[in-house]
Amino acid sequence: MTEGEMLLKGYGVTTAEMFYRIPDYTNVLNSFVWQDYDRAPDHERLFDFIEFWQREIEGALHSVRFTHRKLIAPGEWRHVTGEFPLH
Repeated sequence: MTEGEMLLKGYGVTTAEMFYRIPDYTNVLNSFVWQDYDRAPDHERLFDFIEFWQREIEGALHSVRFTHRKLIAPGEWRHVTGEFPLH
């Protein structure tokens, strides 16, 4: 699916900041930023990534903070049937 098709089907940009502990230094928190197209309120891709992190990466997650923004709102999309070029 192209980005335009995803936006028209209700996808938006989800950005997540994950705080995790380094295995050798458990008192130190690092952060990782993840961003992808996802659908609210289910956030399937975000939760799939969090499950992947917990399964495959040694750094234990401390917390996850995320936001979601639809790039095309219902009032912003219009069907255009013609175009008038101006010089």
